[in-house]
Amino acid sequence: RRSLAVTFAGFCAFLGLYATQPLLPMLEQLFHTSKAAVSLTLTSSTLGVAMAAPLVGFLADRLGRKRVIVFSASLLALATLLNATATGLPALVFWRFLQGIFTPGVFAVTVAYVQEEWADGGAGRAMAMYVTGSVIGGFTGRMTTGLIVSHWHWHWSFVAIGIMGLASVLVLQAWLPEERKFTGRVEGESPFSGVASHLRNPRLRAAFAVGFGVLFSLIACFTYVTFHLAGAPFHLSPLAIGSLFFTYLIGAVITPSAGRVIDHYGHRTATVVAMGTGVVGMLLTLAPNLWMVVAGLTLCCTGVFVAQAATASYLGVA
Repeated sequence: RRSLAVTFAGFCAFLGLYATQPLLPMLEQLFHTSKAAVSLTLTSSTLGVAMAAPLVGFLADRLGRKRVIVFSASLLALATLLNATATGLPALVFWRFLQGIFTPGVFAVTVAYVQEEWADGGAGRAMAMYVTGSVIGGFTGRMTTGLIVSHWHWHWSFVAIGIMGLASVLVLQAWLPEERKFTGRVEGESPFSGVASHLRNPRLRAAFAVGFGVLFSLIACFTYVTFHLAGAPFHLSPLAIGSLFFTYLIGAVITPSAGRVIDHYGHRTATVVAMGTGVVGMLLTLAPNLWMVVAGLTLCCTGVFVAQAATASYLGVA
């Protein structure tokens, strides 16, 4: 149950974060605006994550891991539901930003929870379970929006995703055990001392750089490719674009096995191989053939997921 709860934490954290990707070409026409403008529905949520992530660690050190995870997941589901009230692009961008603010309380604190609770061994496999959940969540959110918008108003996609988020909260509350190895911040210690020490650690700086690079590549690739495939010569519908995220499921199958590779061969080897795979996949998306693009996206996201699992589990070592 503990491993499944970690999987659900990854699921709900990334369920709605990139859910507008299949909708971008449609929103561009609906709001009569530019590609850059509708892409703010992704940029704003990512910005919210970047702003909140450094602060949520202080909160989790004071209140405890499970409490922050469950509370943040609840607020994230509520913010997702509020997307359905948006009547224009500015309101949608605002609610998306709010989603980003609440997201690190789930995913960043879960990473810390795994590193602490699996400190005696198996952190690579546990982290792979978490990444698998995030992969399935990312796929489910994108596929849900693509499917619903093909039959109903786009507002309903956020209602569906919000309800799934609330269901995940119930699972986390019931199955995620209270932390046993959490010590919290030392009394009198500055909350910024940990940040300063992390930034002085060259191994951690390298892990941060890898995390930035692989996720930057994945988000940019899957955002731009929606416009590319909606136009000539592909002319794909929102449902077809959402279906492209089935490539995520291949990553979900491979990543748990990658956890054993990480634990056996080490983080450096797994990361280098994974990043090389992602680069090859991204180059394949340049081909003017739909199946080559699909193959490229599959290799790209698989490489990124394995690199993400390797880098995140390396944080405990470093």
